[in-house]
Amino acid sequence: FQAEDGIRDRSPSRGLGDVYKRQRNLSQIMLISGCILTVAAVVLGALGQHTAFGPVVIAMFAAFGLHLQTKPSLKTFAFTVWVLAFVTAGLTYPGAFTDWGGFQLKTLIVPLIQIIMFGMGSTLSLSDFARVATMPRAVFVGIVLQFSVMPFAGLALAKGFGFEAGVAAGVVLIGSCPGGVASNVMTYLSLGNVALSVTMTACSTIVSPLATPLLMDLLAGEFIEIEIGNMMWNIVKIVLIPISAGLFANWAMGKLRLTGNWRDRLLSFVAMGSICFIIGIIVALSRDDLLNVAGAVIAAAVLHNAIGYILGYCGAWAARLDEASRRTVAIEVGLQNGGMATALATGVLANTKAAIAPAIFGPWMNVSGSILASWWRRRPVTAPDELQAGDVEDDTDPVTTS
Repeated sequence: FQAEDGIRDRSPSRGLGDVYKRQRNLSQIMLISGCILTVAAVVLGALGQHTAFGPVVIAMFAAFGLHLQTKPSLKTFAFTVWVLAFVTAGLTYPGAFTDWGGFQLKTLIVPLIQIIMFGMGSTLSLSDFARVATMPRAVFVGIVLQFSVMPFAGLALAKGFGFEAGVAAGVVLIGSCPGGVASNVMTYLSLGNVALSVTMTACSTIVSPLATPLLMDLLAGEFIEIEIGNMMWNIVKIVLIPISAGLFANWAMGKLRLTGNWRDRLLSFVAMGSICFIIGIIVALSRDDLLNVAGAVIAAAVLHNAIGYILGYCGAWAARLDEASRRTVAIEVGLQNGGMATALATGVLANTKAAIAPAIFGPWMNVSGSILASWWRRRPVTAPDELQAGDVEDDTDPVTTS
């Protein structure tokens, strides 16, 4: 409506402008608050005021997290900042993440992982699995690299750093898990082949009930006892059944025309909140051990992740895949399903030390994936390489999407 005779302008464009203005103001307030809290944290740390240091650092990460949430170009880093906030909270107030009135919070880890897997399944459709027939070579190469490079790299790093048995088993475990759903977003940002990424994630997850327990028995059996049958059933229960339920829900909502951005936003919020809370629980439960090995595990996470990217890309290049598919395979191999590794470490291995590696590897994978995707996005695929036999070019592939 037009503003006349002193009546307030209630036009949609003005209302939208007010929303953007409030969002910009909130972003600026959070950025300034985060900077002030950073200075306060440095001062408190230098003065040895440890009691006040923890709460200030938690508030600092929360302020920066809210700031990044308002920036589309930086939003992928917001998750990592929130994870750091929960890590700090778990270290500072471990009791808040271990026991509520006699209820052990660690029992929530598996149900929360199942909710995350349900959300992952709701983003899939049967066409994602059927697409294997259109690009068999790329999918095969990616899955072989996924379940060979990463588990053996994990074993080499676990022995090289001399980790104790539980932590070493966790490093091998994260390497033996399938690709994570975050790889699909990173592939899109890197101008890779999103169709291939989704298909690889779906197929590697389907293969995981067999591949992950066998690899753990072969590579991690020297560190910790592995019950193959029990692990297989738990992967089916924790991963495949929720994903199948999500797949059905996606189909049903499509039939009822209930799909929309609201669903994706809700699932994204629930997944992010669940993972942060799970990491807070793990950090609280293994606080003393984490403080002793954090530096070494972070170094192992950086190396493990880099090995996945490099050998994934080189393996795809050796298989003569096109450039977009090379990027996709590199990201799929480099990014693991940390949620699944966490659930298996706590629910099957029943070892909180084994959950330390997934808790640290997960946030780092999001950081490195975002950086790599941003770097590749500035280097678009200008001319598609020759397609491989059996591969079908997808006109909707985001390689050509700006």
